[in-house]
Amino acid sequence: MTRPESADTPTDAPGPTMEGRSVFPPRAIPVDLRTDVAHTARMYDYFLGGKTNYPADREAAEEILTIYPNAPATSRANRAFMTRAARHLAADRGVRQFLDIGTGIPTPPNLHEVVQAVTPESRVVYVDNDPIVLAHARALLTSAPTGRTAYIDADLHDPTTILSADVLQATLSLTKPVALSLIAVLHFVPDDVEAAEIVRSLMEPLPAGSYLTITHIAHDLDPTLDAVAAAYRQHGIPMVARDHHQMTALFTGYDLLEPGIVALDRWQPDAPSPSDVVIGGYGGVARKP
Repeated sequence: MTRPESADTPTDAPGPTMEGRSVFPPRAIPVDLRTDVAHTARMYDYFLGGKTNYPADREAAEEILTIYPNAPATSRANRAFMTRAARHLAADRGVRQFLDIGTGIPTPPNLHEVVQAVTPESRVVYVDNDPIVLAHARALLTSAPTGRTAYIDADLHDPTTILSADVLQATLSLTKPVALSLIAVLHFVPDDVEAAEIVRSLMEPLPAGSYLTITHIAHDLDPTLDAVAAAYRQHGIPMVARDHHQMTALFTGYDLLEPGIVALDRWQPDAPSPSDVVIGGYGGVARKP
């Protein structure tokens, strides 16, 4: 993974473009990546051991590590949860369509790589409104020949725009089950009512048999995460840690898969015994009846 050569994205393409079987709509105007300001996606990349980060990001991330040394372990557990959940939905639940909102900087294995390894014809739509993510998505999110990946430049807070996007309509069929992934993104929506409304608005148009996957930092797993959220807010990034009850409320109306809402490393773990490290986040997957 390399850093972008320029802070500007292409402006001359007339509309959505095809790169193999991947679709990426261009931005209309140049964007400033603001590498002098700490950014949550690049901080997460740093916690994962990536290289798509800058001094401001590393400085802020090191500050978080003084509060919460388990940040890298929790970040890795979050990524591993995504892999297991996506693989389970593709291999064991027959899902062939995936909508991932709040994609973040591409980090192998990406969701489409996981599900297309199981079923190459799977279709995946990624959504983010971050120019940093867009700059890397063009190079890294490439589909298997028989499947399709697409990228939508849109905001989590605007479900209508996401679901009505031409790119989404051309890639997914909303008459067939879709797996919606909200991985480590709803803790950037501090208001409980707004977070629940975002979930409802995104899931309501999806047919029965669709799935909802959520991960979220949790202060009842580790109280230190309240201080972590406060530190993010001091850097201008809205964030809140929630508890098991609040996480459960986000799944209201859906049927949770076993083992329910549990710490990230406890959800259908690959290893016989999860790590002894306290992982500060919950994960859950549910089916729309």
